[in-house]
Amino acid sequence: MFIVNENDFEYRFGDSGPKYLMKGPRMNYALVQFQPGQDFQAHFHNVMEENFFILTGKVDIVVDGVLHTLSEGDFIHIEPSEVHYVRNPYDQVVKMVSTLAPYQEVDKVEAENPVY
Repeated sequence: MFIVNENDFEYRFGDSGPKYLMKGPRMNYALVQFQPGQDFQAHFHNVMEENFFILTGKVDIVVDGVLHTLSEGDFIHIEPSEVHYVRNPYDQVVKMVSTLAPYQEVDKVEAENPVY
């Protein structure tokens, strides 16, 4: 058992990207934030499934070429091998929870960003 506080961690890209509160041994748990106009490289995972739960704001998540616009309270489950691309073309910050499981040290394969 352990307890952490999100204020003890930083977003990967300063004011955006994932902020991992836990990495392994069985799953990753992160807060993810995107400022207006920011995006994250399209990618897929070979083994891990990924989930996003939108806490605040609105975000576009493209999965295998299909655009999904999600907002507060929405949840999306992404299977291994499904290419996903996250972008925030809106005028407010989006904050969401991300889980990845089962834990793999390296499992991200970058793909080409879709054009929208």
